[in-house]
Amino acid sequence: MYEGKTLVLSGGTKGIGKDIIYRFAEKKCDIAFTYNSNEEEAKNIAFDLTQKYGIKVKYYKLNILEPDEYKDLFKQIDEDFDRVDYFISNAIISGRPVVGGFAPFMRLKPKGMNNIYTATVLAFVVGAQEAAKRMMKVGGGAIVSLSSTGNLVHIENYTGHGSSKAAVETVVKYAALELASENIRVNVVSGGPIETDALKKFPDYDNLKKGIVDRTPMGRIGHPDDMGGVALFLCSEDAKWITGQTIVVDGGSTFS
Repeated sequence: MYEGKTLVLSGGTKGIGKDIIYRFAEKKCDIAFTYNSNEEEAKNIAFDLTQKYGIKVKYYKLNILEPDEYKDLFKQIDEDFDRVDYFISNAIISGRPVVGGFAPFMRLKPKGMNNIYTATVLAFVVGAQEAAKRMMKVGGGAIVSLSSTGNLVHIENYTGHGSSKAAVETVVKYAALELASENIRVNVVSGGPIETDALKKFPDYDNLKKGIVDRTPMGRIGHPDDMGGVALFLCSEDAKWITGQTIVVDGGSTFS
């Protein structure tokens, strides 16, 4: 199903992205993934995947705060791979770029908000456009955006991120409708709080985690592999009649 095909994924050196590329590699899918700063880790992952699974793996630097970089990135991918079949938008920003965006409503600042929207929405748009152009040449494909349930339930200081996730989920619906005739499916995997490096940067993380566990019916916080399996499924033939949808992966916490 995946052998001889190519996945392009943004943000593959840790957390959810790393879990996803290992899942695709196990299926003998070739991998093109991006990193932002940790080139050594990207190199190690590429070497490990190549040795374990005998597939082609390449890594590329990408700054998702400059979405037009995707255009040159895909030109590089064209030189290294014969085709693009799957695109998963996973990379996120944290730290200084989100200052003024990760804050209570009354302290939100345009620059921080703009950075979050650029990295979440605009980067998805440009990346998905470039991927779709390649998918059209091979008869179709699948596009997935990662999202979070922060647009469904209140998370402290999450206005910027939560509203950007709502926006990207709406963009996915429009893309799914317009690309359906090209046999390209577009969907979202939306996670409840997942134990990643980004979440651990939240203020008072230990108490935050306890609160998440306490209100989650399944009694634990999410893990990257809870998301990875759903992303793999949405790119599979088993999901060939699913498009324009948001699949929520949250242990039941959204409704609790």
